[in-house]
Amino acid sequence: MKKPKLRELKEAIKAVIKGPYTNMYPFKPHIPHKRFRGMVEFSDENCIGCTACKFVCPSGAIEVKDDIGQDPPERKMVINYDMCNFCGNCTLWCSTKDEDPPGISHTTKFESAYLDRSDRHAVSDSSENELALCESCSDIISTYSHLRWIARKLDTLAYSSPTVYLADLKMLGVVTEDLVEAAKELGRSDRIKILCASCRRKTTLEK
Repeated sequence: MKKPKLRELKEAIKAVIKGPYTNMYPFKPHIPHKRFRGMVEFSDENCIGCTACKFVCPSGAIEVKDDIGQDPPERKMVINYDMCNFCGNCTLWCSTKDEDPPGISHTTKFESAYLDRSDRHAVSDSSENELALCESCSDIISTYSHLRWIARKLDTLAYSSPTVYLADLKMLGVVTEDLVEAAKELGRSDRIKILCASCRRKTTLEK
């Protein structure tokens, strides 16, 4: 019984000399480890609105809000901190996780308590991207950022899909109304358009 008592005495003396192991939070700010899995945030620069994070979120904390009535139409990705369990699935399966910064990533922030729910940044974080709509039926295809990311991944193979490369060219400011009119004169206006998969299938199968 003497050895455990001596060990406890040793620890007590070390605590008196070196101070307690714990910090003085909340009186002093706590600095988490750099790999700490804290509150997640979207990147305005590299979030492409692909919705991959929404489909892998087990708690349903990520919402996708599409507003096609807005000019231009917009997709807003929203994460609700009061539902997030910090599992890390969204950052693991993010399409742009290899970018700097990734589309969604963990921060070292952990103070999610709030007094006023009207403070948006206390309860959620969001990202906004312009929607790409089908030029035939006005159905939602994806975001222009997502289509451009696909074009970068496909490289020259992107030219096999008019929807992908035209969306990329539109973001670059190359596609204009003059180009669309020229396509009509060539008699291929139904093919050289940004179309959803259903309309693309119809134009391909029609004689």
